Amino acid sequence: MDPLEPLLSRHSTPSRQLGEPGPDDAQLRRLLAAAVHVPDHGRLTPWRFLRIAGHARHALGEALVDRMTEREPGISEDKLARERSRFAHAPCIVAVIARLTPGHKVPESEQLHSAGCACFSLLLAAHALGFGAQWLTGWAAYDPVIAHRLGLREHERIAGFIHVGTIHAAQPERERPDPRALLTDWQPA
Repeated sequence: MDPLEPLLSRHSTPSRQLGEPGPDDAQLRRLLAAAVHVPDHGRLTPWRFLRIAGHARHALGEALVDRMTEREPGISEDKLARERSRFAHAPCIVAVIARLTPGHKVPESEQLHSAGCACFSLLLAAHALGFGAQWLTGWAAYDPVIAHRLGLREHERIAGFIHVGTIHAAQPERERPDPRALLTDWQPA
C-alpha cells in the first residue's frame, strides 16, 4: 500500500451524513493520542479536548437556540431548527480548545496553529480508523456566551468542532487543486 494513501484519500464527510456508531472510549483515546503528536513549540500543550456526545449534543443545540433568539429576536423557526440540530447528527463531537499563553516567546499565532494541527490530526486519525469526520466552526465557535456555556476559560477559544461518526451516505471525491500550480521556487535576487 502507498504510505501516503491515508492522506490522499482523506475527505470531509458532512456532519449530517455521520451517524452511529461513533468511536468508543478506546478508539477515542487513540484519536486523541494521534492529536497530541502535533508540532508544539515550547511544549506548551496549547490545546485541550472537550467531548460532546449523547444528550450533551442536544443540550448544546438548545443552548444555540437560546443564544440565537437573544442575538436575533424574531429569528425564523426554520433557522432555529437548524441550530437545534447542528450537533445532533455525528455521535461524537470533539471540541478542540486552543489554550493560548499571551506574552510567551512562542507567538499566539503559533499556539493557535498547533491547535489547528490537533484538529487536522483528529480528522486523519478518524479516517484511519474507518470513521467519517468533519471539522466545523461556525458562529458558535466564536460566540462568548457559548464559550462560557462550554466552560472555556480566559485565553481559550474553540479551534474547531470535530464531528466523528460512521458514514451513512457515500461522499464523492471532489476535485482538488493541482499542487504543481501552487508551487513556485524562490530565487535570490
